[in-house]
Amino acid sequence: MMWSLVSCTLCLFMSSQLCLSSVWAAADELEGEVKIEVLFKPLECSPKSKKGDLLNAHYDGYLAKDGSQFYCSRSDKDGHPQWFVHGVGQIIKGLDMGMKDMCAGEKRKITVPPALAFGEKGKDPVPPNATVVFEVELYSVSKGPRSMEAFGRMDLDKDRSLTKEEVKEYLKLEYEKGGKPRDDPFYQRIIDDIFRKSDNDRDGAISAKEYNIYEHDEL
Repeated sequence: MMWSLVSCTLCLFMSSQLCLSSVWAAADELEGEVKIEVLFKPLECSPKSKKGDLLNAHYDGYLAKDGSQFYCSRSDKDGHPQWFVHGVGQIIKGLDMGMKDMCAGEKRKITVPPALAFGEKGKDPVPPNATVVFEVELYSVSKGPRSMEAFGRMDLDKDRSLTKEEVKEYLKLEYEKGGKPRDDPFYQRIIDDIFRKSDNDRDGAISAKEYNIYEHDEL
């Protein structure tokens, strides 16, 4: 935690060559593929992230060209670590790819070429055709409520839609089964994020069509 906080603070407010050098890279090294550098890996590294898992992480984004920072999760959305489902397009494709097979406590530097980041158009403040670098610290990996099998287990009344109460019950069972029960605010943060991203018609329920996001794979 301290490593990431210091990294975030230094790169936001200082122009130190030492700080910037950690994210600079030559252009000919950045074309065409996601590059992964493991900065830290716990001795006990299990379970590892896979498609559909629910991840909780902090990540900082930099432009590879000059090392300038364009995103810091510690200063966005009240500084809470970000919740997202791995491998289903909720974050940019290259970052999704770079976070495969990570475990809780692991830290990586992930270099993403333009085609797997923000593309030819860019996204303010990222310019067009920009290679980007993310420094990621993963806090938790849990079985995500995103498979249709999981949908069936959550849909207690079998009405082909999920309420917040049904999703909460599923999450509680999963965490308690793993020996890691959590308090209500923990579950509420996950539920709020899931419904914000999935309840497209804002009717307070997630339909089977809204839930099945594996078919989406977008930047």
